[in-house]
Amino acid sequence: MPKRFSVAQIDHVEVLVPNIEEAASWYERVLGLAKVANLPWEIPLMISSDEGATKIALFSGEPQAADVGWRRVAFRASGQGFLAFIDQLDAIPVFDHKGGAVSAENIVDHDVSWSIYFADPYGNRLEITTYDYDEVEKAHGSQVAQPPP
Repeated sequence: MPKRFSVAQIDHVEVLVPNIEEAASWYERVLGLAKVANLPWEIPLMISSDEGATKIALFSGEPQAADVGWRRVAFRASGQGFLAFIDQLDAIPVFDHKGGAVSAENIVDHDVSWSIYFADPYGNRLEITTYDYDEVEKAHGSQVAQPPP
């Protein structure tokens, strides 16, 4: 019987942005994604929060229309990391895909996980999610929103 193939993990997600360095700065400031060192190429610019195990590949170009390409990239965080992200929203504001400010009141309870939805400055939709449900419920359980479309 032949060995069945399965992928090990997502290596990277390619994202089109008008300015790679500007985008890299935003992703580092907001999500803590830093440039991956020791790669033999400059483009795409690879950024990561786990030393390159999973990466975002920034390519120069116009972001895709909302009805094509990937719908959203979700980043997993610990409960503590999720709460830290929520706490930084006043200092480092983020906005949804329609330009509305995102705040702690926008967190969404999925019964087994919590998420918050927003977009990068180019309209690419993003999500922070955690499965440390009880930790977030203790801090924000009375403030819940509905998930975005």
